[in-house]
Amino acid sequence: MGEYELRSRGILLDEGWDVIVVGGGPSGCTAAAAAAREGARTLLVEATGMLGGMGTAGLVPAWCPFSDGEKMIYRGLAQRVFEATKARMPHVAPDALNWVPIDPEALKVVYDELVAEAGVTVRFFTSLVGVECQEPGAAATLIVGSKAGLTAFRAAVYVDATGDGDLAAWAGAEFEKGGPGGTLQPATHCFQLGGVHEYHYRHGPVLHGHNQQSPIYDVLESGRYPLIPDAHMCNNLVAPSTVGFNAGHVWDVDNTDPASVSRAMVEGRRTAAAFRDALAEFHPTAFAGSFVAATAPLMGIRETRRIIGDYCLTVEDYKARRSFPDEICRNAYFIDVHHRADQARTFKPRDTEHEHRTMRYGPGESHGVPYRCLTPRGLRNVLVAGRCISSDRATNGSVRVMPVCLATGEAAGMAAAVAGEKHQGDVHAVDADHLRKRLRDEGAWLPDVQ
Repeated sequence: MGEYELRSRGILLDEGWDVIVVGGGPSGCTAAAAAAREGARTLLVEATGMLGGMGTAGLVPAWCPFSDGEKMIYRGLAQRVFEATKARMPHVAPDALNWVPIDPEALKVVYDELVAEAGVTVRFFTSLVGVECQEPGAAATLIVGSKAGLTAFRAAVYVDATGDGDLAAWAGAEFEKGGPGGTLQPATHCFQLGGVHEYHYRHGPVLHGHNQQSPIYDVLESGRYPLIPDAHMCNNLVAPSTVGFNAGHVWDVDNTDPASVSRAMVEGRRTAAAFRDALAEFHPTAFAGSFVAATAPLMGIRETRRIIGDYCLTVEDYKARRSFPDEICRNAYFIDVHHRADQARTFKPRDTEHEHRTMRYGPGESHGVPYRCLTPRGLRNVLVAGRCISSDRATNGSVRVMPVCLATGEAAGMAAAVAGEKHQGDVHAVDADHLRKRLRDEGAWLPDVQ
């Protein structure tokens, strides 16, 4: 649409941007900060009132490991976010690298400061509602909705950090979604319990389902809490007397279907209350005086769309610990695909669909993530970062987590700025060697590729 047509429809036009990033989760924050750091006029559009995505609005209680078992491998802006958050949490050891708890309020401030210092303009409570392509293969205009009504934003390059690949898919990118028949991994509605007795929590039984003596199995065997479906029970002390839970599963949730997510949010809140009551009954020394302090404003979504890029990262790449000449980060997280599990004293799957789920690397092992996984096939001026990058389903279970999202976001933002300045917005024309050098200059850990 031209300016006259936009105005005739009551749509405001704002086209003073070099790079626009949609989605203010981990990948969106680092993408916006990196683009602005490179000198691009950068806008970050976020549907909620906070940055951080799953680590803040999603109440995920811990970072997935930042190390490969020997050293930190997610560096650059990822390390800055990680270290700054730890510094605001006195009960966390300064040298901790793996499964470090998250105080969501501290993390909100860290992200606010990151983008502000880089010179990013942020628009909260603003949602992407449409993408206009004046020619095939190039996004021309983003239509967003807010209390100001509809606004048309234009830039040279766009970064899709929505998690669900909304921008890229609506611009015409090819994508895959879920597994066979469109099946999706379950969601989890994270929550926090306050009033927990810290001594008995710290020194009582390990709650995680990998512990066969966890109270969660007594809960399941009692049959009194049908909303608790399985032994999934990650938990961390996120603040004094406050335990964050990434626990339970909500099935048949499609984050691209508002009706589905609306139903899941109600179920998730009921499940959080069930967990509180179950723990008060079966681990009373720690939880008898507890209460539901918070349920997440966002549902914890594990998969929706995977945008098909110039390269698709596969489980064979994962198994081979493969390196790539254009890799923009390394990853060591295990393949983590959630599925229906037995309720007996085991944490093993009933089915064999995801045979690679428990595949783990040894100390010092990792694989590369190519820049080509961030460039949607057939789209000239759009990059993807975070959960929706180009991979097969199994490998997506590894690269979807926050440390990797921070790293892919920084690379996408830097590449977006370069594409806009030097290549008329063509993200496929970015020199990967130059990109890797700039990432190294900013602290990324990128071993030489033979």
